[in-house]
Amino acid sequence: MATKTKKIRHAGRFGAGYGTNVRKKLNIIESLQRKKQVCPHCKKQGVKRESSGIWYCKKCDKRFTGHAYYLEKQA
Repeated sequence: MATKTKKIRHAGRFGAGYGTNVRKKLNIIESLQRKKQVCPHCKKQGVKRESSGIWYCKKCDKRFTGHAYYLEKQA
């Protein structure tokens, strides 16, 4: 498996052929979708993304739907 540098992060799995703008946008989206977010039911930090649009809160044990990559819509 190829090693990833700090600058490339999540987009390290792609080569140079995809261009810098595409890889920068991918890093922004994937870093947002992988971090824990605030649950709309119990208001605690513990929601993780299971798949596209499906979220699960470990604190209140609820599974619900939302936006594809991030719970709160980005402006």
